[in-house]
Amino acid sequence: MAFGPALDRDTLDREYSPSSRIPDIGVYLDEYAVRSRQVRAYFPRRHCLRYGPRPEQLLDYFPPTGEGAPLHVYIHGGYWQQLDKNDSHFPAPGFLRAGAGFAALGYGLAPRYSLDEIVTMVREGLLWLLRTAGRLPGRPGAIHLSGSSAGAHLIAMALLTGWLPDGLHPADVFTSATLLSGVYLLDPLRGTYINDAVGLDAEAADRNSPIALLPERLPPLVVARGDNETDAFAWQHDEFVAAARPRAASLTDFVARERNHFDLPLDLSTPGTQLGDAVLGRTVGAQPSPVRTKSLPAS
Repeated sequence: MAFGPALDRDTLDREYSPSSRIPDIGVYLDEYAVRSRQVRAYFPRRHCLRYGPRPEQLLDYFPPTGEGAPLHVYIHGGYWQQLDKNDSHFPAPGFLRAGAGFAALGYGLAPRYSLDEIVTMVREGLLWLLRTAGRLPGRPGAIHLSGSSAGAHLIAMALLTGWLPDGLHPADVFTSATLLSGVYLLDPLRGTYINDAVGLDAEAADRNSPIALLPERLPPLVVARGDNETDAFAWQHDEFVAAARPRAASLTDFVARERNHFDLPLDLSTPGTQLGDAVLGRTVGAQPSPVRTKSLPAS
């Protein structure tokens, strides 16, 4: 079943509202904030590194203990209109304890910014990391990406071609990507409450639907969702996996048992969980991308 405009507004609103499957979304948002605050109190970081001219173009960087270690970059969700980087530090400990660095990338939100502008901001942040890695503490090497919900969409948009300088291909500069509970075909959102803030028209939905724009090559991928998600999110997951599998260097996809849209990201770097083991294996066990970040010009 395609979860698109043929359905009535109430059905679409429910299907594209992940909180409809849980009693209280606030429990999870509070947990993001509390865990992230604890991480900031315990682990050293470079706070609010500016990667672009807009006031929201900031990232926080938690350096690894050794030089040349991998870097894992996380993009938060919130339907492009909620949360920020300060709510996104909770995955850092698992990566840092495994020897990798961690970065939480912030971006401006709708309705102040259009989705085109948000996509551009995230790409600018990733490009800044690629160009600056050699000057950051720990001089990180391989760069791995992850995102949840809207963050998964933004990571998928970063895997498209045409935005990196000098004809570089995302599959050659990003060593892996993890996409959690994402939305990859955006036209159905035009008929939902989400579009009240995001303001997509048909053209904007099409050019920001990565499922229809995937390049012939993708880096190794982990694509996951919780088993307690709406049918629309299950459909989005399945459609993306079907489109990405023949293009990816490798693709691991699964439905995490006893997880929903909001607690699945809490497993991102937790050893012993299905997601944590998959992502840590990619981040710490993978070889660096063949194109080194230092090959990018400084500006």
